Amino acid sequence: MPFAREPRPSSFAAVADATPLSFWLDDPGRPEALDPLVGPTATDLLVVGGGFSGLWTALLAKEADPSLDVVLLEGSRIGWAASGRNGGFCAASLTHGFANGLARWPDELEALTRLGQVNLDAIAGAVERYGIDCSFERTGDLGVVTEPHQMVGLADQPLIAGRYGEKLEYLEREAVRELVDSPLYLGGILDRDGVAMLNPARLAWGLRDACISLGVRIHEHTRAVDFLDTSREVVGISTESEAGTGNVLASRVALATNAFPPMLRRLSNYVLPVYDYVIVTEPLSPEQWDSIGWHGRQGVSDAGNQFHYYRRTDDGRILFGGYDAVYHRGNGVSSEYDQRPESFALLAEHLTEVFPALEGIRASHAWGGAIDTCSRFSAFFGTAREGRVAYALGYTGLGVGATRFGAAVMLDLLGGHSTPRTRTRMVGTKPFPFPPEPARSMAVGLTTWSLDRADRHDGRRNLWLRTLDRLGLGFDS
Repeated sequence: MPFAREPRPSSFAAVADATPLSFWLDDPGRPEALDPLVGPTATDLLVVGGGFSGLWTALLAKEADPSLDVVLLEGSRIGWAASGRNGGFCAASLTHGFANGLARWPDELEALTRLGQVNLDAIAGAVERYGIDCSFERTGDLGVVTEPHQMVGLADQPLIAGRYGEKLEYLEREAVRELVDSPLYLGGILDRDGVAMLNPARLAWGLRDACISLGVRIHEHTRAVDFLDTSREVVGISTESEAGTGNVLASRVALATNAFPPMLRRLSNYVLPVYDYVIVTEPLSPEQWDSIGWHGRQGVSDAGNQFHYYRRTDDGRILFGGYDAVYHRGNGVSSEYDQRPESFALLAEHLTEVFPALEGIRASHAWGGAIDTCSRFSAFFGTAREGRVAYALGYTGLGVGATRFGAAVMLDLLGGHSTPRTRTRMVGTKPFPFPPEPARSMAVGLTTWSLDRADRHDGRRNLWLRTLDRLGLGFDS
C-alpha cells in the first residue's frame, strides 16, 4: 500500500514537543560568530555564501595558491542553511544518482562516475588532513523498494551500472531485511562504498576552521547586496551588516548562494527553492533497535517519486526526512516556511509505517529548509562579467558531496582552465529554465499532484509527467 496521505492525531502528538531547529545545529560545540565586514576591502577572490559550496571554494583556492587573498561573506552563520539542515548523506554521485546521470549524459557517465569517486575520496582526505570531527563514515546506502511495480528492472541495475564504473548490488527481500527489517521492503539496491554518513554542521564548521587556518578572511552576518559599477579589471560587491554598509573589490567572484535569490538575476529562471522537512526521534533503546533489526550504519532511501531518506545518528536516534516538497509562489524563501506541522506529522506517520514497532516514538527535533532545485536535478555552472564571476547552483538536495566538485569547477572557470571537469557536457550545458509566474506555481502544483497519483497507481505516469519526460524534465520529489 502507498504511504498515508494524512497523519493520524497521534502523529501530530509525536512531533508536538519537538525542538524547532536542525538537530545538527542544536550543538553546544557550535563556534562563536565571526565579525561582520566593516567598511571597504579588496581581495583576489571573493566567495559569496558560507555553506559547503562556498567553504570548499575558499579552501581549494588557498590550497592551490597560499599567497591568494580570499574573502568569504555569509549573510547569517556558517552552515546555518541547507549545509546544516540536510540528512548528512555524502554521495559520490555528481548526477543525483546513477539513473539520472544515465538519462542525461550516457556518453560521459563513466567519466562523471570516476570524477565523483575521486571527489568523495578527496572529501575523506580533507576530513582526515584537517582533523574535522564530523563522524565521517563510509557506510554505504541502501535503496529499498516498497511497491511491486518498483521491482521492475531492479535486478538489472547493478549490471548496467557496472558498465559505467558504478558498484551496486541487487538484494532480494530476505537480504534487505537482514540489513534493516521493515515489513514494507520487497527488495533493494546496496551501494557499499559510494556514500558516507556524516554530521553536516560539524563538517561545515570544520571547513570554516580549515579555511581560517590557511588565512581566509570570513565575515558572518554580512550580506552581499548587489554588483557595483566598477572598471573591467575588478568586480565590486556592495554589502550590508549590523555594522553598516560596505563594499568589496575583487579580481574574481564565486557565487555560492544555493536556494537564495541569486545576485545574477537571470539565474532565478533556473533555480526553484523547494522546502524539504525532517524529523529526528528521541534516542531508541537497545530493545527498539533490535525490534527493527537495523544493526548497521548505512543510510536508507525508498524508491517512490515522493521518497523518504533515513539514517542513524551517533547517539542512537533515527533521522527521517523527505516526501513532502513544498514550493512557495514567486520562489519564496523565508524562515516562516521552516516549520510545517502537517509535514512533520506525516513523516512521523510514515516512520511508523516503515517500522510498526516504533509506534508511539516521539520526535526530539523537527525542521525544514530550502533546496536549490533545477530541472535536471544536478548542479549547473557558468560565468558572467567577462569570466570574472562564476556560479554553481541547482544541487537539488544531493550537494553534501557534489558541492566540492562544484567549487573546483568554479575555480577552473575563473582561472580559464580546461580540465576534465570543464570539458564535460554536464558542466558546459544549462538545465531547462522554469516558466515565469503564475505558470511556475501551476506547473509545480500539477507536477506534485501527478507524482502522488503515480505513486498510488502502480507508477503509471499521466500525460503531464510523460510530457516532462520527453522534454528531459523527469521530475521526482
